[in-house]
Amino acid sequence: MVIASVPLLRDGPSDAAVSFVLAHSAGSPMDTPFMLEAAHVLGAAGVQVVRFEFPYMHARRSGGRRGPDRMPVLQDCYRSVVAQLGDPKRVAIGGRSMGGRVASMLADELGVAGLLCFGYPFHPPDKPAQLRTAHLAELRTKTLIVQGTRDPFGTPEEIASYALSPATRVHFIDDGDHSLIPRKKSGRSEEDAREEALGVALAFLREL
Repeated sequence: MVIASVPLLRDGPSDAAVSFVLAHSAGSPMDTPFMLEAAHVLGAAGVQVVRFEFPYMHARRSGGRRGPDRMPVLQDCYRSVVAQLGDPKRVAIGGRSMGGRVASMLADELGVAGLLCFGYPFHPPDKPAQLRTAHLAELRTKTLIVQGTRDPFGTPEEIASYALSPATRVHFIDDGDHSLIPRKKSGRSEEDAREEALGVALAFLREL
């Protein structure tokens, strides 16, 4: 069952050639610094960026401390968002961590133009055997995953061993963690990493 209506926050031109649905991670809302910068940068470049919050995160706005909804609820919420945007062939979906994972499970079903994930949770930290990759091998949707090389949810070495669809490309942010943030000793700043991540994201969205 599709959730009837989900409030949307839109940045960028309403007549954009491509709209990008950017879903939040499990523990952070839609207005974290990364989410805000992504919406501003991509929106200013001509992409309509659509943000929303899953029911449990929306409830936290009223003081609740609920954990993430079960996957069927998360998926129904995401379906509702995409249904509000018109032609799915002009929509790309994705998100940060959990938000990207939910989108990846729906991309082919919804017939969207592309899938863009920041920090995909290939497995829980310290549990490399609990893979969340089975559906990724069959993906037909054009996909870009932007991943930090120090991400405990999936390192470059681990990802190289996974059977990912030919439609999937992974771009690694050097020394980035799960939030794509590098260490100071790397010589790179958080701003540098974000600029790189959003640059490759914009190029991908323009290709669509």
